Amino acid sequence: MNPWRGLGGLPREVWVLAMATFINRAGTMALPFLTLYLMKQMGLGAARAGQGFIVFGLGAMVAAPLGGWLADRFGPLMVMRTSLLLSGLLMLALPLVKDVRSFFLLIGTWALVSEGFRPASMSILADLAPAELRKAVFSLNRLAINLGMSVGPALGGFIAARSYHGLFWVDGATTLAAWFVLVLLVRHHPHKHEKTPDPALLSALRDPVLGYFLLAIIPVVIVFFQHEGPMPIYLVRDLKLPESFYGSLFTINTLIIVALEVRLNLATARWSHRRTLMVGSLLYAIGFGAMVAARAPATIIATVVIWTFGEMILFPGMSDYVASIAPPARRGAYMGLYTFTFSVAFSLGPWVGTWMLDAWGSLVLWPVMGVLGILSALALSRVKTAPDPAMIQPGTS
Repeated sequence: MNPWRGLGGLPREVWVLAMATFINRAGTMALPFLTLYLMKQMGLGAARAGQGFIVFGLGAMVAAPLGGWLADRFGPLMVMRTSLLLSGLLMLALPLVKDVRSFFLLIGTWALVSEGFRPASMSILADLAPAELRKAVFSLNRLAINLGMSVGPALGGFIAARSYHGLFWVDGATTLAAWFVLVLLVRHHPHKHEKTPDPALLSALRDPVLGYFLLAIIPVVIVFFQHEGPMPIYLVRDLKLPESFYGSLFTINTLIIVALEVRLNLATARWSHRRTLMVGSLLYAIGFGAMVAARAPATIIATVVIWTFGEMILFPGMSDYVASIAPPARRGAYMGLYTFTFSVAFSLGPWVGTWMLDAWGSLVLWPVMGVLGILSALALSRVKTAPDPAMIQPGTS
């Protein structure tokens, strides 16, 4: 029952990065409570407070490709360390700012420095992982994220009841602790690549294989983000279920991921990228599409289990595919554009889903989400085949 069985031969740096990611995510509490902080501590109305997330989202969109380009230019480890250090210091400073405009400016800056961590971390993991274990390594990284996120927001609720300023101080402290782990335990990035005369970001933008893949995943990623917007409205407002039930679905999702994701990706390591991406998208289509018929808690939980398996297959598979098609010297740029696509889908998905639910109801929303998942599955079944993980010898990348 050991979920990490089969990962014993991974480089030490992979485990250190997972530990730093867990520490950082276990302290994630400022962002989930940002709207409440702006309303209760700075006296803003709900609409104005919600603009804080818009500012953060815009900063994240810029940070994704920029962080990837910087990772290729200066090395992913340097970008990760800088991101953690600056974002930790910014979070410690945010409660001291009383002017709303200045606070919003710092929110955008916070997003810019913190979200650059993602493409850099994915780039270094792709370099460190043996190709046949790359999906499992990305699963291990997601496991660290999910374990951390199961702690941070919950702990934040207790801290917020005593001090909203404490949310930023604890979040900043854990971010700096993660920075210290990277400084102390990871001495260098062992994989160095030759610089290319062609700017990495421009080259990635011109790659038709990457462009096709990013367009193909947008529908299914929009489906994924339905749990952020229309799903709680559907469950609580339309089905009259308690908010606690909606919260329990995240616990179920996290427990399944912690128990099974690494083992599942080790078991499917020999699958082709086309098969992995198509199956993951289809499970999303089935899971969210079946919500149209889910009325009782048991059937709703069943749909969550279905799309959770889709999540466990699809997300490591997508990261592995991008790592496989990217030239080693440009992995940061490719990962930056990949994470940028998620930022775009996060901006569109909850808004579109909520609008559809209010305008046409659940009988239209959930079947449409099923169709979007199927469209991605069909498109991803035709992606250009990257090197088959089963055919790559251990130790190569």
